Amino acid sequence: MLKQTIQDDMKASMKAGEKTRLGAIRLILAAIKQREVDERIELDDAQIIVVLDKMLKQRRDSIAQYEAAGREDLAAVERFEIQVIQTYLPQALNAEEIVNAIDAAIVAADARGIADMGRVMAILKGQMQGRADLGAVSAQVKARLAA
Repeated sequence: MLKQTIQDDMKASMKAGEKTRLGAIRLILAAIKQREVDERIELDDAQIIVVLDKMLKQRRDSIAQYEAAGREDLAAVERFEIQVIQTYLPQALNAEEIVNAIDAAIVAADARGIADMGRVMAILKGQMQGRADLGAVSAQVKARLAA
């Protein structure tokens, strides 16, 4: 269903003449198709969300590099692509929801220290994929378990 929505949006962007949005949507579809070809499967919505989440991470990394190099023009392109990608992801979690989920995962994993971080993140990854920056969540979990 998500793939069909993206394809429909591509057609709408073509008709409306939105070239930058069309380019971003084509990048999304290319990433999905690449994974389908590589693994010889048809991706479901959950797997597409993983692909989109990976694309978001790549763009965030690119923005940091472009800004460090003083290339605001390229960073702006990446920010626009992030906006387009986020339209296909579930609603993002707010800070309070992330903290509550981390607390629940620490209790569920019976985590006592930093050595248990992998178990906590395994729980959180399924819940937060596409809804939060897992790198930032990982840093929060690490800080909580180290304390």
